[in-house]
Amino acid sequence: MEENTLEPQLSSESAAGHDHGRSTAALVGGLRAYFRSGTTAELSWRRQQLRQLRKMITENEARFLQALGEDLHKAPQESYMTEVSAVCGDIDHALRRLKSWVKPRRVSTPLVAQPARSYVQPEPLGVVLIIGAWNYPLQLLLSPLVPAIAAGNCAVVKPSELAPATSALVAQLLPRYLDSDAFACVEGAVPETTALLEQRWDHILYTGGGHVGKIVMQAAAKHLTPVTLELGGKSPCIVADDADIAVTARRIAWGKFTNAGQTCIAPDYLLCTRGTAERLVPAIEAEVTRMFGPEPQESPDYGRIINRRHAERLAAYLGEGQVAWGGQVDLDNCYVAPTLLRDTGVDARVMQEEIFGPILPVIELDDLREAEDFVNRREKPLALYVFTSNSAMADRFLSRCSSGNACVNDCMMFMAAHELPFGGVGQSGMGNYHGEHGFRTFSHFKAVMKRAYALDLALRYAPFSAAKLRLLRWLR
Repeated sequence: MEENTLEPQLSSESAAGHDHGRSTAALVGGLRAYFRSGTTAELSWRRQQLRQLRKMITENEARFLQALGEDLHKAPQESYMTEVSAVCGDIDHALRRLKSWVKPRRVSTPLVAQPARSYVQPEPLGVVLIIGAWNYPLQLLLSPLVPAIAAGNCAVVKPSELAPATSALVAQLLPRYLDSDAFACVEGAVPETTALLEQRWDHILYTGGGHVGKIVMQAAAKHLTPVTLELGGKSPCIVADDADIAVTARRIAWGKFTNAGQTCIAPDYLLCTRGTAERLVPAIEAEVTRMFGPEPQESPDYGRIINRRHAERLAAYLGEGQVAWGGQVDLDNCYVAPTLLRDTGVDARVMQEEIFGPILPVIELDDLREAEDFVNRREKPLALYVFTSNSAMADRFLSRCSSGNACVNDCMMFMAAHELPFGGVGQSGMGNYHGEHGFRTFSHFKAVMKRAYALDLALRYAPFSAAKLRLLRWLR
């Protein structure tokens, strides 16, 4: 995922001001004291907080949609679909399944330990830190909070300062709806983030770029804190010759140009044969025109780049290939048009860096069998997309190409399945969340054995003997 403006400035050596450090330490100390009270472990409390979080979103839906529009020029329906509905769906799923998630998991007990009962007991970790990202400033902040609450934790959420309207609204509303002794929202930039990372947490979940992901890991290592890193990378989209071009083009256009391409799981580049490219490129052009009209800048449904710096970064990519369609830029309005690039060299920056914007390079291969090696010679991506009517071909790419997530014949839709984990692998991240997988991320699964006093076998106690050893061999 593309870095925030503040992120390249943030280093593990950065010194937060003493005031920030003291106030943050006091905040975390208060949350930890409340966690020790045992209140958050109660199932009824967890349910109440999840319902309150949902109430916060639904009662203030119009305000959230307005804030997202201010921050990213998002259309209300897009904001509802990708942010509001996504978080509410996570909450509803957690409420339906929470009772089963918290139950102890019974496991078998070996004969040598009988009579006994063995089970795995989920327990909350404690106080966790969630650092959100600017591209989906509501969803990427609150969706991880859902399993943190479900698991019975206290939490601090840190919204991105690059989405100031959404950040301010969350900070205003969160203490009004959630238990303020258990949850807090900390706004700010480098000093506040640095002060947070200096504290001891029981888990940190960070969404953003790899540069700061390393800084988060360094800070966490000082306290042996486990981390979940949701990063990004260059997600390939492989289109076979037998793909349904019309449907494929529509779904790629949606996956790439939603949120003006500022999506960590958006297709980053296309891989196809030249013959397929000749059919696919005009089909994608037609679908983009159908969605946003002949002038996307005038469409109320097409977003903007988060700030001028990122717009300038994207504009620089346009000279690294032939603009087959699009390419218009208005830096003053942070506008970059939906763009298709052809004849792009594999060593160009646009093919080396995560694009994180509405530019889609089309890489043409002599034979699609080259696609497997093309993907595997690069870092493991967050998502892999394969469009084909041949299930054997799809399975081959799925089994031979590692990725955090994958989808056949569509883009991004795995995010709608609550039972699927979401997370990266290698440079695209570590750990996962969503649904029960998020509950597991924010829980410790404690091994428990309960034994009776009866039948205390002497074979494990000294003095040892050949007879005891024979019995032990038989019992193991």
